[in-house]
Amino acid sequence: MTPGLGYALGAMLCFGLGDLVYKRGAAAGAQAHHFLMVQTWFFAPSVLLYGLASGSLRYTPGVWWGGLAGLFVLIGFYNFAHSLKSGAISINAPVFRLSFAITAALAIALLGEPLTAYKIAGIALALLAAWLLLGAPAAGEARRESRASLVRVLAATVAVGIGNFIYKLGLQSGATPAALVVMQAAVVAPLATAFAATLDRGIRPTRAALRHAPVAAIVLACAFTFLVESIARGEASIVVPIGQMGFVVTVLLGFVFLREPFTLRKGAGLAAALAALASLAYGLP
Repeated sequence: MTPGLGYALGAMLCFGLGDLVYKRGAAAGAQAHHFLMVQTWFFAPSVLLYGLASGSLRYTPGVWWGGLAGLFVLIGFYNFAHSLKSGAISINAPVFRLSFAITAALAIALLGEPLTAYKIAGIALALLAAWLLLGAPAAGEARRESRASLVRVLAATVAVGIGNFIYKLGLQSGATPAALVVMQAAVVAPLATAFAATLDRGIRPTRAALRHAPVAAIVLACAFTFLVESIARGEASIVVPIGQMGFVVTVLLGFVFLREPFTLRKGAGLAAALAALASLAYGLP
């Protein structure tokens, strides 16, 4: 069994549910900066509680990597949340979750994780999946909105991919998973709040953000905890792809509950993404 597989599967489920909550919040009118601000208010105490309960919350110099990871994650999730205002969750969520390709490439190139034929095929399939899921551009104003949404989700994908790689650096420096995630929250919460306060000239979260962001916070606290625990036990180029498989959960729920249209291109993109994940998961040394 792949080390850390159970934690990676837990991250997969939670990330998928989290993406759906993001979409519901965007549909309800929650602006991205309000959503992230409120989310951090609930995320931080949730991961702190986990660290205290697990008894693994201790300081080492390596925990500062968690703060840097948090900065990239904040950039990623802000752009992802903003992209959902004019983008379909069945496209943006899968592309966002393909951040695992960035993480895998960095882990192989910089950490010396084995480069196998399975991993090469997986990254190639991930790129194919991203291209398929982008779909054909629409016309007129919808086309401009779609392009803006896709630019944001691609930026989010790169940022989160780098952030996930940084977790591995922190773990190699002696930090515990709980300490990394708590440090991430300690950096992200004040930054997200200050950013929202600057934009609004005060702290005025909307009702939609107050309704949906706490749910996202709890789900994502579980997701990030599971993900970092899995990275501590296995290769980042294997467990991160498995954890990011949450887009399958999101897309299926989007089709069933949000009635988003299913097309042949989306189906092919999902199939390619699943093949990429399977190939990377089999890329054991």
